[in-house]
Amino acid sequence: MDIKLVDSEIKVMDVLWKEGDSMARHVADVMEERYGWNVNTTYTLLKRCIKKGAVERKDPNFVCHALILQEQVQEQETDELLHKVFDGSVEKLFASLLGRKKLSEVQVEKLKQMVSELGGEE
Repeated sequence: MDIKLVDSEIKVMDVLWKEGDSMARHVADVMEERYGWNVNTTYTLLKRCIKKGAVERKDPNFVCHALILQEQVQEQETDELLHKVFDGSVEKLFASLLGRKKLSEVQVEKLKQMVSELGGEE
């Protein structure tokens, strides 16, 4: 995926990912409720997402449809973070994440199971 979204655009996309196709006015209402944004700010961000190819506008009524999946953006953002901050090392990323918070036994077991399912355990 060659679409690079900034944080504010991802916030707008989040409404479409969670709620599906939505009128621009509805997205603006959600952004006003969540972040205090005015309508023009949200419309500008929607238009930028349309220009980038992340959103399709359907008329009448300026209905917005997400053209990219949330998982695609998550993967791209994770890869960028991994390379920018952790020298591409998954181990450094996980060490940082796991070292910041005390995990419960249930969480540790869940993580072990995930690693096992990925074929990481021998």
